[in-house]
Amino acid sequence: MSMLLPRLLRAPRGSFFLFGPRGTGKSTWLRTVMPRAHTISLLDEALYHELLAEPGRFADELRAIAPGSWIVVDEVQRIPGLLNEVHRFIEDRRLKFALCGSSARKLKRDGTNLLAGRAVRRTMHPLVPEELGDEFSLDEVLRFGSLPVVWRADDRKDALDAYAQMYIREEIQAEALVRSLAGFVRMLPIAAIFHAQVLNVAAVARDAGVARNTVVGYLEILRDTLVTFELSAFESRLRVRERRHPKLYWVDPGLPRALRRQLGPVTAEERGPLFEGWIATVLRAYGDYRELFDEWAYWASGSGVEVDFLLRKGDRFVAIEAKSATRVDARDLRGLHAIGELPGVVRRLVVYRGTRRQRMADGIELLPVRGWLDELQQGSLYETT
Repeated sequence: MSMLLPRLLRAPRGSFFLFGPRGTGKSTWLRTVMPRAHTISLLDEALYHELLAEPGRFADELRAIAPGSWIVVDEVQRIPGLLNEVHRFIEDRRLKFALCGSSARKLKRDGTNLLAGRAVRRTMHPLVPEELGDEFSLDEVLRFGSLPVVWRADDRKDALDAYAQMYIREEIQAEALVRSLAGFVRMLPIAAIFHAQVLNVAAVARDAGVARNTVVGYLEILRDTLVTFELSAFESRLRVRERRHPKLYWVDPGLPRALRRQLGPVTAEERGPLFEGWIATVLRAYGDYRELFDEWAYWASGSGVEVDFLLRKGDRFVAIEAKSATRVDARDLRGLHAIGELPGVVRRLVVYRGTRRQRMADGIELLPVRGWLDELQQGSLYETT
């Protein structure tokens, strides 16, 4: 393995927030692209407690830095009040800031200064195949995920298990994000079962033995700590009636497996949701890194006919169905047949684990994983042939 894998993220010219779950390589990337930046890391507990007690020392340090310089503030969400000084020094001394964090929760509180457009937002995702290059293995990614901290470990199984425990200990317990850690921990493996499924909050609450409103709060914590995201249902004027509940995805295939303590080889039962979830994370990464889409959603009719992903770029739509099988039959195409009524759909794709690229009589295309990845890399997903 190479020592440092290239990342698709490109640094903005001006100040920016950089968010992403722990272990995605944010700090490593910042050291690589900004080797001369002045770094203030709030992971340093001594410094964290010093600035918590005397926040004025942050400004004292910034005054000693030449105008126009870059400053990296790592884990900025630990002391949101520092953003007032960041704002002032952007204005007064033209300092440029890379504000790095693994949680947006504290920054969402009323009164937090989010710099009023003076800093754009960027996200670091787990490694995608284009970044992994020859190291990419779909079987390995579905089993262990592709968080750099896990992928680079000597023992990926142990590293993934440790990561799940670190999340509970450092993101949740240390920051006192929940009143009942026991209830939150009970909820985690239940939420992991709903990976790549329509979210049923009542079912999660029932199985975890906690109140529904409490589960709503727990799910918000998962989103704010950047380990899950939700995909809304597409709304249109088709004749069928769309469902409105979102689908839940974990940001990396390894996370729902680790939280269920299921780290052996991927079972047949797991493969479908893990494959769909991985497709979702790759699309999301390219949405951020390469502006793959303006909006995305899933589509489902009232009768249960579904398409996993619907991407919109301008006035063009691409519908994508993820199938973990090596063969596709007619039942797998029902959603793509139905969504053909939607104006602006330029392509309907099945991304599957087979090896043959095919086009059906009505225009539905079967794309092997490798071919789909090539189109993402080349930026040709919306092109018709």
